[in-house]
Order: sequence, then structure tokens, then C-alpha cells
Amino acid sequence: MNAHAETREGADAPFYLPQRDEVAVFEAAARNDLPVLLKGPTGCGKTRFVTHMAARLGRPLYTVACHDDLSASDLIGRYLLKGGETVWVDGPLTRAVREGAICYLDEVVEARKDVTVVLHPLTDDRRILPIDRTGEELEAAPGFMLVASYNPGYQNILKTLKPSTRQRFVAMEFDFPPPEQERAIVVQESGIDERRAALLVRLAGKLRALKGQDLEEGVSTRLVVYAATLVAGGMDLNRAISVAMIEPLTDDADIKRGLADLVVAVLG
Repeated sequence: MNAHAETREGADAPFYLPQRDEVAVFEAAARNDLPVLLKGPTGCGKTRFVTHMAARLGRPLYTVACHDDLSASDLIGRYLLKGGETVWVDGPLTRAVREGAICYLDEVVEARKDVTVVLHPLTDDRRILPIDRTGEELEAAPGFMLVASYNPGYQNILKTLKPSTRQRFVAMEFDFPPPEQERAIVVQESGIDERRAALLVRLAGKLRALKGQDLEEGVSTRLVVYAATLVAGGMDLNRAISVAMIEPLTDDADIKRGLADLVVAVLG
């Protein structure tokens, strides 16, 4: 089954720098078997947060990267031919339900509409997963938790969550960290020095201010870390900014020239 990506995390929690009380909220939701919805722009740390929390809680994590062709069968499972026999193979959601793991649906609005129907009985007090193909009705094992994320900035009439779905989750809004926190993240993740990290973060703030004008989306913390990693590895600062913070944002030659001018103004 190639419609999903599956990851299992170990006991060591990856680095995550909290912005507010999101760790406490997630832990409270986990204790009370509540599903969680994370809202925020691309690359602001939602996936890292879930990975961190799964390790912190000591729970297995199944991560599903949602896309246009992702169906309910990709999550639940299907019959496959193996060695001349037809056998049932659980999907990542079913495995998480059986094992008491966390199932994380990244960018859930990108999935097909039949996916949300499957989620409904898992996000109320029933906590069940009906599997029509096998006739099973699985009760979620202790520890099972459903987490989903999406970017409200990309919402339109065809790509949104229905209110009936959103209101089944405890929801938290994420955004890019304030400059001092983002600088600390960049230093920790890349090994770059404080001075150049501060320059990159300052530039990121200027680029984000262009969202909705010249740019469809602002530069993510992930891209800032990429640029810093290249610089820490010996790449020229301007070249690292070009390949990690400018080129990924746009294909328009005029806009890229304008962004290059902005880089010069910020870096001096």
C-alpha cells in the first residue's frame, strides 16, 4: 500500500520548543481520550510537535501524509494477494486503533471526502472503527489518539473541514514562533551561530510580511533551518538563502528579483 507514509517513533523525544501551553493541552487531551486538531501554516512545527508528543507520551506514532487520492481504504486496509492467497492487511489507522497508538493525519483536508466519514465514530464517545470489508467493529485500544492537521490559509470551497467534523476535535492554532524563539530553534537544529541565525530569522519575518501580496505563502521555519544548515556546513550565506528561502517560494522571475533586493536590504 503506497498511499500513506508510516512512521514509528522511539522513546527519545525530538527537540521541540513550546510557544504557549500546547504541550499541556495535548497531554490533557491524551489523558481524556480526546482527538486533537492542529491548525497553522506550512512548516510552522505541527508535525514536529506531534512527533515530540508521541515520544514524550511513549506511544507509537503512525503518520499519514494526506493527498487527493487518499481514500478510506488506504487508512483502514484492504484485501491483498499474498502467496496465492487473499489476505486482509490493516491500514495505518486500523493498526493505531488496535495497538493504542497515535494516528496523525497531516493536511487532512487534502484527503477524499470518504475519509472524514470514517473518522466520525472514532472522534466521539463510541471510539470505534467499523470495518465493513471484514465485518469487524473495533473498539479503540487504551492509548489510541487521533490527531489531524491542516493549513487554514489554503482553504477554499472544495478544501475545507465541515463544521460537523471540526467540532469533534479539541483544536489548537499554531503559527511561526516569535523571533527570539525561532532563533533558538534555528541554532539548535542547524548548529549555526547566533548572529547569522538572527539574520535569517529577520529575513524570514520580512518575507512573511509579503504573504498575500507577492507571495502565496510565507517562508517556513523549516526553510529557515534548511538555509542555516547549509550555511553551517560551509555554504555562502547568500547562496544558501537563494536555494532554501527564495527559490522554494516562487517561480516568477520578477518576484525572485524583488526578493533578492529584499535580501540585500536586510543583510546589508
